Amino acid sequence: MKISKIILFLFFISASAISVQAQSEDEAVKFCVNNYLEGAFKGDAAKVNQAFHSSAVLKSINASGAVADMPVSKFVGGMPAGGMQGRGASSYKIISYSYIGSSALATVEIQFPEYKFIDLLSLLKVGSEWKIVSRVYSKADLDAQVKGMGVSTSTSSVATAPAKPAVKKSTANVKPKADDGW
Repeated sequence: MKISKIILFLFFISASAISVQAQSEDEAVKFCVNNYLEGAFKGDAAKVNQAFHSSAVLKSINASGAVADMPVSKFVGGMPAGGMQGRGASSYKIISYSYIGSSALATVEIQFPEYKFIDLLSLLKVGSEWKIVSRVYSKADLDAQVKGMGVSTSTSSVATAPAKPAVKKSTANVKPKADDGW
């Protein structure tokens, strides 16, 4: 009886630790994204620099329809006094975010009186901190809505590869593959 109580206690402790870890990762991702939003909104270059990795790139479509790249250092260096708020922005918000392992995505909105910016942010966990490594952004009408599929537990709309016949693999001279991201 006493051993089962100890096992049950250890189970609850480990379940609580897992929950706290997931919650702290949630908070860490949101902290990074909010540093960017608050810093850009108020013109706080230190907060924006804290949110972005030094090699981050910002991408959009320019007036001629070509892809335009901007290093984060140029973005931060060109930040207007008073930030976006000084340029008329009225609000900002995180629309969605998701993460797994060391990668995360966030969609944010920064609203101005006549339009809004929608930013799609890619983040990586560098050491123990989340950093934005890419910002792809678009100017949109105020009534425009972000479209697409969110996180879903349904597999009805997910395409799957056809099943391949089982092939017994030889274990002779098998070398581990490098983690090349594919």
